[in-house]
Amino acid sequence: MRNAVIVIACSLVALAGGIYLGGHPSTLPGPIRDSFVEDDRALRSELVDTIQDNFYKPVDQSKLEDASLKGIVQSLDDPYSHYLTPKEARAFQESVSGEFEGVGMSVEKDSRGLRVLNVFDGSPAAGAGIRKQDLILSVNGRSIAGLSSDLATGRIKGPAGTKVKLEVFTPGSEDTRTVRVERERIHVPVATGRVVERDGHKVGVVKLAAFSSGAHAVLRRQVDKVLDQGAQALVLDLRGNGGGLLTEGVLVSSIFIEDGRIVSVRGRHRAERVENAQGDAIDPKIPVVVLVDGGSASASEIVTGALRDRHRATVVGVNTFGKGLVQEVEPLSNGGYLDLTVANYYLPGGKTITTKGIKPQVKAVDKPRTKRDEALPVALDVLVNKL
Repeated sequence: MRNAVIVIACSLVALAGGIYLGGHPSTLPGPIRDSFVEDDRALRSELVDTIQDNFYKPVDQSKLEDASLKGIVQSLDDPYSHYLTPKEARAFQESVSGEFEGVGMSVEKDSRGLRVLNVFDGSPAAGAGIRKQDLILSVNGRSIAGLSSDLATGRIKGPAGTKVKLEVFTPGSEDTRTVRVERERIHVPVATGRVVERDGHKVGVVKLAAFSSGAHAVLRRQVDKVLDQGAQALVLDLRGNGGGLLTEGVLVSSIFIEDGRIVSVRGRHRAERVENAQGDAIDPKIPVVVLVDGGSASASEIVTGALRDRHRATVVGVNTFGKGLVQEVEPLSNGGYLDLTVANYYLPGGKTITTKGIKPQVKAVDKPRTKRDEALPVALDVLVNKL
C-alpha cells in the first residue's frame, strides 16, 4: 500500500511538472526543449497536411500558415498585438512613411468595422462623399467587422488607378450606401498651420495628422511659420490623430518643452526607460492649448499628457481615446511583422493612460455633422484669456 501511494504521488508530481514545463518550455534544458519544439512543429505540419489532403476544396498552404500565426497572437486577447503578413507589413510601412496608395482618410477600429476620423481635402474619399464619423462596414462586399484596423485598412488600400467598393453608414441615417472609389497615390498632409485673429490677437493653429516618420520636423516648420507671421499663442490640434511612432511623440513634445521628462516606459521584462525632451523648444512664455477628441490616441496622448503634466499647455476638447500601451514591431524571417504590446507608458505625473483617456481641462465638443468647427473657438478663447 505504501509503495502504491508513493507511485501515485510521484505520478501526480510528474504530471504537474509536465503541465508547467509544457507551458514554459524556456525553462527546459536545451536538448529537451528542442525535442518539445520539434514535436510541436511536427503536430502543426501534421494538421496542415491533413487539411490539404482531405478538405473538400483546394487550400492555399500560405493562408493556413498565416492563420496559424495570427491565431497564436490573437490568443493573447490584446487588441493592439497582431501578426502582419508580408503584404500587411508593407502596408504598415506605408502608414508610418506618410505616403500610401488608397482613398485618403484616417480611421480607427470600431466593433462594426472602421470609423472615419478624418478625410483629406481633395482625396477620392472626399469626392465620394465620405465624411468624418462615417462607418465603413464592408470592403468589396466582405464585412470588416472584428478585423484589426491594419487588416481592414489593408483591404481598402491598393494600387493607384484601381477601384474599391465600400459600404458606408452615416450615423443617424436609416440605410447604408455603397460607393465605388478610385484609389490614388496619397500624400498625407502631416502638418498644417495658419494664423487666425481673435479679439484683436493673432493665434497660430497648427494641426498634426499623424506621428509618422519625420512628423516633428514638418510640425516645427509650421510652428515657426505662424510665429514668424505674428502669432502670440498656439493651438496644437491633435483631433483625429491616432498616433504613430513613440520617438515622434517625444520629439513633438520637445517643440514645446525644453528639458526634463516627457514619458517613461515600463514592461514586465523591461527596466524603466525614461524619454526626456531634446531641447531647442519655442519660447516657454508662448501660451499653448492642445485640442483633442476621442480620436486622439497613443502618441497624441503622450504629447497631451506631457504638456499638461509639465504645465506647458491647457487641454481642450473631449476625452481622448485611452491607449496607454506601447507596441514594438519585430520583423520576421518571412517578411511579416510581429506588432506586440510590450509595456505601459507613464506620463510625467506618474500615471498611465487608462481606457477612459485623458480628460480635458476645458470641455469643447465639435458636432461632426456640421460644417462649422464648434471646438476650435473654445480653444481660441482660452488662449485669448491667457494673453
